[in-house]
Amino acid sequence: MKAGPVRPQGVVTRGTTNPNRLRRVDNWIVATCGDRLRAAADPLVVDLGYGATPVTAVELRARLATGVRADVRVVGLEIDPVRVAAAAPAADPPGLTFARGGFELAGLRPVLVRAFNVLRQYDESEVAAAWRTVTDRLAPGGALVEGTCDELGRLGSWVLVDATGPRTLTLAARLATLETPAQLAERLPKALIHRNVPGERVHDLIRALDDAWQAAAGYAPFGPRQRWLRAVGALKQAGWPVLDRPHRWRQGELTLPWPAVAPT
Repeated sequence: MKAGPVRPQGVVTRGTTNPNRLRRVDNWIVATCGDRLRAAADPLVVDLGYGATPVTAVELRARLATGVRADVRVVGLEIDPVRVAAAAPAADPPGLTFARGGFELAGLRPVLVRAFNVLRQYDESEVAAAWRTVTDRLAPGGALVEGTCDELGRLGSWVLVDATGPRTLTLAARLATLETPAQLAERLPKALIHRNVPGERVHDLIRALDDAWQAAAGYAPFGPRQRWLRAVGALKQAGWPVLDRPHRWRQGELTLPWPAVAPT
């Protein structure tokens, strides 16, 4: 008997999106996950839950094709068939297509999945199962980048997850509009946003980063980038296991191993 279509798993998101909303995570993916795609026999990427318009999927395809490899394929997946139909005019096969699907990935085996502002409306207790559902369906060596951001993409955070579980947390901000790193607490991933309370590691991180930012106020005349670099450097000197080099910090990023922020 022929198997029926895979039933989409998940619920329809609010669908809010804007052009360039996900540029920070896209640029990070190019820099950090590009080697996974370069090494893949089939450089397939899924944009999971792209929203009411396909603009962020279109942008992801363009950034990966320019920054990683020209033959990358992006498939935008949405549970809502109306959104899939509305995205059809933006398709540019084979590089960019759209289909109906959820956490089960519509039977695809991608190297990379980007899922942004999807789990925000779920309960924290559902996050781990959603991560496993996605990572169980990845190609060997594949990864999930799951996170959230504000409406304009000025503040965001994301978790890199692979077959072994969550690996890193990244915080990112548009430094020109950043008043204080404490603002990032509002855009933590679902797995952490309710953990920003005393006694939790992520709360300690946000507080330490904010303290370092305030201590670096003397660098403000040289611009917010120099102030951020000083703050992140101080954080690392204080013993936080900050990853990457200053060239990534300059982008307004801070990445740490997951155990440094994992819920207690």
